[in-house]
This record gives sequence, structure tokens and C-alpha cells, in this order.
Amino acid sequence: MHKIWFVAALAAATAPACAQTPFTVALRPLADEKAVFATVESRNVVPARARIGGTVVDLNVQDGDEVMQGQVLALVGDDKLQIQIRSLDAQIAGLRAQLAQGQVDLARADTLARTGAGSRQQLDQARTAVDVANSALAARIAERGVVVQQVTEGAVLAPRAGRILQVPVTKGSVVLPGDAVASVAEADYVMRLRLPERHARFLKVNDKVRLDGADVGASGAVFGTVVLVYPQIQDGRVLADASVPGVGHYFVGQRIRVWIAAGDRPSYVIPGALIHSRFGLSYVNRRAADGATLEIPVQRGRDMPAPDMPDGVEILSGLQSGDVLTAS
Repeated sequence: MHKIWFVAALAAATAPACAQTPFTVALRPLADEKAVFATVESRNVVPARARIGGTVVDLNVQDGDEVMQGQVLALVGDDKLQIQIRSLDAQIAGLRAQLAQGQVDLARADTLARTGAGSRQQLDQARTAVDVANSALAARIAERGVVVQQVTEGAVLAPRAGRILQVPVTKGSVVLPGDAVASVAEADYVMRLRLPERHARFLKVNDKVRLDGADVGASGAVFGTVVLVYPQIQDGRVLADASVPGVGHYFVGQRIRVWIAAGDRPSYVIPGALIHSRFGLSYVNRRAADGATLEIPVQRGRDMPAPDMPDGVEILSGLQSGDVLTAS
């Protein structure tokens, strides 16, 4: 007996607080929702392009890989660049030898000019030869640096952090400067809605949209916010982007059903926990003026979950503003 009383007391103590709090019925604007299909899209799909022409000698990614900004996706090589580097190395070595000989000639001409055995003209010619050799050597070194930089630019880098959608090349493919080696979906996913243009006047930024949580791996309803309405109507459709948490972990282009508001109307919405059913009818407990509790039938409509009432249910008849409901 004591054990049964203890279990009942524990259940009463752990009952939801919302079930113990009276609820006052009042009209509230209820969105007239329309179901539409939206697709999971990236805000930006950017190509990772080759900066030099050549052959793809190394390919580090495939479709579906997640990459970070600046990550090396592929390596483009050009054998001509290595040949140019070897040619410039040989020219640089020759110019350094020419510069060394010019410095020796300059020192000799300076010594002869000091002793009077050489003319001033020979000294000037030797100094000019050294300056020319220095300039030619600096030019060849700079030219070699340009070619080395071209070799470095053979690395194709990810322009944004995100997921690889497509890799249109394979190892050994020949690419030109500017060719796309991979397409990267930026890791900022939105729900892209395409609505009939008659809904354009109802749609605006910061409107709420509702998804079935099962479509995004969550329980219950999931709510998002319209962040952008595109001004251009295409083929009788209005495009809009909605930010929804938990959308876009892997698939891009996935179609998900979304409920949007197409106007609103006044209605009664109460928590579903206050409704109980018996013999196929729905009832609620209404508190009378004298404090007594009356069980009255109601006609329930659609489930209307909202951020402030996740288990909201529309009541079509049986209630009026000011009614106070209590849990059964």
C-alpha cells in the first residue's frame, strides 16, 4: 500500500509543468500554411580552377569529399616549365662567370689607371661591363622566379570550405588555364523554395517556415527563417532561401516538403497535452466560474506546432476566448 502511494506521488511530482499550469484560451493569428517542396542548396557553388595549363599529375579528391579552404585538390604539371628552369639555371651560371670575369677586369683596369699605365676609358668600360653583367644576372634570376612561381601555381586550391560536388577531370587529363578541376559547394546550406507567384505578396524576409523533423533527422517539427527573397520571378515561380538548422550535412539537391505561410486567420490553438479522447471524441477540461471542472467536447483540427507551442492543436469548435483549461 505504501509502495503504491509512493509511486503515484513520484509520478505526480515528475509530471510536465505545462500539464499543471492552467491555459487560457485566446484567439491568435494562425498562419494559413501551404505545403511546397524545397531543395537543399548551397548559397554558392564555386569552381576550383587550374591556374596554369598542363596535365593533371595528381588528384586528391573525389565526389562527396569535404574540403577546407586552401586545401590542395589537384596538381597540374607542365614539363616545359622544368625545361625552362634548367635553361635559366644554365644562363644564370654563365652570367655569374661573366660577372666574375668582369670584376677581375675592373680591378685590373683600376690598378692600371692608378699607376698611369692604363687609360680612364678602359676603367669606364670595365665598370660598365660589370654593371651590365649584374643587371643581366638579376633579370635571369627574376625570370627563373616567375617560372618557379608558375610551377607552384600548378596546385589547384579549394576556394571555399565545403563539399566536392563534381570532379570533371581524371589523373592524366589535359587542362588549360581557367579550366574547372572540381566544383565546391560552400558549407553554408539553405532551403531554396520555389513558390507560385501568387504567393509573392505573402512572402517576406524573417517569415517562419516549418519542416517535418523526420526529413532532416530530427524529432518533431523543425522551424526555419526566410533569409532572402529573390526579386526576379522565373517561369511563374518566386525563389526564396530559408535558413534551417540541421539541413545540408551531405546531400545537395535533396527535396524536402516545407510548410509556408500564405496569409493568416484568427483561430484557437491549445497544447495537445490538454486534449484527451474517448470513444473517438475529443474532450478538454474547462474550469467553471465557481471553480468546478467541466469536461466539454471539442472539434480538433490540424496539428499546428509553433516555436512557443510545439504540440499545438487547432480547435475548430467548442471553445471561446477566456476559457480556462486544465489538465485531466
